[in-house]
Amino acid sequence: MSGTVRGLLTLDELRSLVASGEIDTVIAAMVDMQGRLMGKRVTGRFFLDQVAESGAHACSYLLGVDVEMEPLPGYRLTSWDSGYHDLHMRPDFGTLRRIPWLERTALVLCDLAHDDGAPIEESPRQILRRQVERARARGYLAMVASELEFYIFRESYASAQRKQFVNLEPYGRYIEDYHIQQGTNEEWLIRQIRNGLDAAGVPIEFSKGEWGPGQHELNLRYAEPVEMADRHTVFKHGTKEIAALNDVAITFMAKWRADLAGSSCHLHASLWDHGGRRSLFWDEGAQPLGMSPLFRHFLGGLLAGARELAYFFAPYINSYKRYVAGTFAPVAAVWSHDNRTCGFRVVGHGNSLRVENRIPGADANPYLMFAATLAAGLWGIERRLEPPEMFEGDAYRAPDLPRIPRTLRDATAALERSEIAREAFGDRVVDHYLHTAHLEQDAYDRAVTGWELARNFERT
Repeated sequence: MSGTVRGLLTLDELRSLVASGEIDTVIAAMVDMQGRLMGKRVTGRFFLDQVAESGAHACSYLLGVDVEMEPLPGYRLTSWDSGYHDLHMRPDFGTLRRIPWLERTALVLCDLAHDDGAPIEESPRQILRRQVERARARGYLAMVASELEFYIFRESYASAQRKQFVNLEPYGRYIEDYHIQQGTNEEWLIRQIRNGLDAAGVPIEFSKGEWGPGQHELNLRYAEPVEMADRHTVFKHGTKEIAALNDVAITFMAKWRADLAGSSCHLHASLWDHGGRRSLFWDEGAQPLGMSPLFRHFLGGLLAGARELAYFFAPYINSYKRYVAGTFAPVAAVWSHDNRTCGFRVVGHGNSLRVENRIPGADANPYLMFAATLAAGLWGIERRLEPPEMFEGDAYRAPDLPRIPRTLRDATAALERSEIAREAFGDRVVDHYLHTAHLEQDAYDRAVTGWELARNFERT
């Protein structure tokens, strides 16, 4: 992609920039289970002298910690018993880019390998690569895109923590969906985000106010899955850094307040021929909606996998608080044409015909959610699964529809039984993430929440 997307660099271009002093720092980063960037800052010259060819090392515990960076027990890959050995970080120079909001800084994403060179199967980037390779072996080029929602606050991250995240002030005062006036009040920051990310090799299509005070959505231009997941990850990371540099805070929590809309990540997907010239989802004259048999079977797989792969779309306790009727978040795993009450929405025409999965929250790891999408779609294609009849009407009010899991515990149980996941990812990967889900649930089950104190402190 270097040379075709603004902001991306070739290795030779980096050498020139380091020699001229325009770049003096390179961030070498991996992606952890939560979809965050972890790694090291390297001086530009040492990066070129050593890391570019030999890579770098990072502690394996980065694939065995929770969001608090607490080393968690019981992993096969990494543990106290194994001494928390190193993983090898190998730069992927197709991801090398400037970071314009940080002075004289570039970023490269790294793949993870064992000392013998074998890829780390549990690494989110490798999990997605494997599904992309499965699709390619069957003659399909996958294309995906993210639409991400988030809230802006008149707080710094430090002040929000001092308040214990209570009584935070959103940047907006009223629902601002498509609202240009309120959008103007926040444009000083959103413009920095749009332009900064675009200059960092993350093409932005547009931004808009969303269905909550201080809530925004940005759409990222579609790409092949690994490239799209890289863009998504750099976008989330960069957005929070730009906010922090301006003494405001942004959250991608799925549901930061019970009475306000949650933040989603609408996932668009389609399959193309190997050259990327023709969508394999479109068949003019086919019914319904010009959907080819391949598209119908892909959609059938998505519906079949909606419950058992839900963990990869909603990985936290909080993720499931978003699924509330009448809030534009889905509760039913059904499909329709251009219907925002359904879990899956078919949109577009011709080469733009695609499926929008509305189940993922903005807190999802993009590598895992794209991998789950391809795994389910390929499952449907291989078994020629037909989707049920297109749903019409209000899916929030219709009885007896298949439901998205209500809790992390429900989603974990569904993943444990999933044939789709075990066939696509293998037992080692599935068991790694099941263990993570169980530990997240255990941490919550031990916690005493503010809701419990307010409800029970005096009155029980």
